[in-house]
Amino acid sequence: MLARVRGSWERLGPWAPAAAALGAGVLPGLWPGHGLLAPGGVPGLLLAVAFGVAGAAAARLAPVRLWPLLALTATDALWRGPGPLLAVTSYLAAAAFPRPARLAAYAAAASVLAALPRPGVELASALGGAPLLVWLPLALGLWAGARRQVVAGLRERAERLEREQAALAGRARAQERARIARDMHDVLAHRVSLMVLRAGALEINAADPATAAEAELIRATGKEALTQLRAVLEVLGPRDGEPHRPQPTLADLEDLLEQSRAAGVRLERRDEGPGGDLPVMVQHAAYRVVQEALTNIHKHAGPVRARVALRRLPAALEVTVTNAPPPPGRPGPGAGFGAGTGLVGLRERVALLGGEFAAGPMPGGGFTVQARFPA
Repeated sequence: MLARVRGSWERLGPWAPAAAALGAGVLPGLWPGHGLLAPGGVPGLLLAVAFGVAGAAAARLAPVRLWPLLALTATDALWRGPGPLLAVTSYLAAAAFPRPARLAAYAAAASVLAALPRPGVELASALGGAPLLVWLPLALGLWAGARRQVVAGLRERAERLEREQAALAGRARAQERARIARDMHDVLAHRVSLMVLRAGALEINAADPATAAEAELIRATGKEALTQLRAVLEVLGPRDGEPHRPQPTLADLEDLLEQSRAAGVRLERRDEGPGGDLPVMVQHAAYRVVQEALTNIHKHAGPVRARVALRRLPAALEVTVTNAPPPPGRPGPGAGFGAGTGLVGLRERVALLGGEFAAGPMPGGGFTVQARFPA
């Protein structure tokens, strides 16, 4: 409902001053002594309608040119006396005169116009027209203009933050895909290299020429596959100067946990289910999930209690990292995780392996990161 109201106001808002000017021009024609209630009131009403229509057109033009509305308002004030049309003009003048000097000059001229003596009106009442018809609308116009600028600035900032967030998320996905591709290269290159070496040995030691020819074909195909893998890695870009080393697996997880314990995190590890061989890519992805979760704990929770649980099922591996709420003085659970690009990369990595990923604050405080990989 609020969104509908806001959308309707954004569409109809520019027409509000014109509608107000139309009413300000027509309403005085209905007052006693000016419109239908006076003798010969029909011409007075027609004059009021003419002033209202002209005022609406001039108010709609006011953001571009204000002088038609100023001329019409002065004519109306001198002919019929200061009225609501002067208040509408003062409200619009607050936005049309950004310079204080021009706004002060308008306020002075409009105040004199509002205080002009009129037949049948006491001087004290005439002097009271300036605050009501000039100063109050000017103040409202200045407030509305300042609020408009603040809202526009906030909207622009929100849109910029959304664009930056989308760019950071896209960059994290691209970086994670590049790392996954390099991991696949490392794993496959090792296996294919062994295949090429064994095929070469078989080719040399084979007594049958047909077997030697098949072994030579396998060796050549493997070498071509290695060449294509390296070409893909070149397209992905350099390793940013990092040395080439074997990718970590679950066998290296305890060293990672010891590093966190040395940093003050009271970390507990829990393994469930029978042990067994898992694909290297799954082990490496599980290691990365734990690594990113511990990194977030160090950055945003500090030395708190945490638990790393590995649950091996017949067809899946579940990894869960939870931490207690941070101590007083630190951000609340789940707060301060920045743009979340690390979690975005983890979600991308797990999804590409056919798994499921979830991360978020826990009801009782703290944070949890969960991943499930098909084994």
